[in-house]
Amino acid sequence: MQELAHALSRAERSVTRQLARAMDDEGCTVEDSRILLLLADGRGHTMTEVAEFALLPAPSVTRLIDRMVTDGLVHRTADPTDRRRVLVRLTPRGRALERRLDEIVQREQLALLADAEPADTERLLGLLGGLADRLT
Repeated sequence: MQELAHALSRAERSVTRQLARAMDDEGCTVEDSRILLLLADGRGHTMTEVAEFALLPAPSVTRLIDRMVTDGLVHRTADPTDRRRVLVRLTPRGRALERRLDEIVQREQLALLADAEPADTERLLGLLGGLADRLT
């Protein structure tokens, strides 16, 4: 298990570093892009959902969302089904940034997997997704 954990950590850190460098011109972090990706579905999400998707603790997500509100990328609204809950949604500016970041991520993914066969890429993603699902 230690070998698997180490290999996964090395791969994740390398990919995250590469993405971070690519997103630097947009002034965004990988965590920012994860949040924007989730919110791009237009449904609005609770802070708990955002934290889970972004793989961050709730206090960190609160700080990130506060900054994103200040930057005009997202806004908070009351949940129409439960006024005690807050939903986070993209603004038009946030939607435009999410599209630019998505292009960056797609470009970096293509570069990263350029030498891999498409079947190998699908298999890798399936194996990693299945592993994550089993461990959750």
